[in-house]
Amino acid sequence: MSQDAPPTPPVDFLAVGHICRDLLPDGGWVAGGAAAYGGLTAASLGCRTGVVTSAAAADDWPAAFPELAITQIAAPATTTFENVYTPGGRVQTLHAVAGPIRAEHVPPNWARARMVLLGPIAGEVDPALIHLFSDSLVGVAPQGWLRGWDERGRVSPIAWESAAAVLPLAAVTFLSEEDLTGTADLAAYRRLAGILVLTQGARGCTVFCRDEARTFPSPAVDVVDPTGAGDIFAAAYLARFHQTDGNLWAAAEFANHIAAHAIVAQGLWPKMQIIRQLVDELTHAPGGGR
Repeated sequence: MSQDAPPTPPVDFLAVGHICRDLLPDGGWVAGGAAAYGGLTAASLGCRTGVVTSAAAADDWPAAFPELAITQIAAPATTTFENVYTPGGRVQTLHAVAGPIRAEHVPPNWARARMVLLGPIAGEVDPALIHLFSDSLVGVAPQGWLRGWDERGRVSPIAWESAAAVLPLAAVTFLSEEDLTGTADLAAYRRLAGILVLTQGARGCTVFCRDEARTFPSPAVDVVDPTGAGDIFAAAYLARFHQTDGNLWAAAEFANHIAAHAIVAQGLWPKMQIIRQLVDELTHAPGGGR
């Protein structure tokens, strides 16, 4: 960080990863990425939230997301994805990648955030950055470390090379079924992880801790746009885990509820509006409150 940089406000929740452009079929785009979905979800749940990201100057993410305190590292391009959902799953193409994110890019006082979500989407987060957050509840959503792409930008699964170094240091690791290349992957990750949460789309999630596994069904909803569901889930899980002093099962039920209801809307901002409404309803319900 530059010595001339303005002071950064303290945060409760820190999301690290690229805020990206997600291309739309009509030729437009919307902001996306784990840092955007996860960061805004945390903010909607009442957390003071910061984001460390990288993008081209043309994308002024601090101005676009006034709800978030954002440190943006300059890059020649903004990470840009194209997502096409088919009956066989998501087909993803990567058109551009912003810069790497390393420990020196994190404001010093943000290294003491209570909750941290490492959410790479294109291999941009240095795995060694996890050592910076020794006093934080660290969640890892490793999808960006599990993605490779060819010369056309077509994304495909790759091995998670830093898994053995990262998993034992994370409080919670979030994986989706599409992140796995087989059952052997899941078994290997379970041996290394403290708490591992596998999201399973409409079926909900399974939480693994030591030798115990519990499955939590998701509420039945009419899915309109599943983009960002896993990132919303991860942020909601971390926030609830922290609020309940480590109740990993209650956190799963809460995150299922939030993520399932958010994806009945199209796009980032409508999803956040639904989350804010849900939080308001839960807060004002009999016996509610945080």
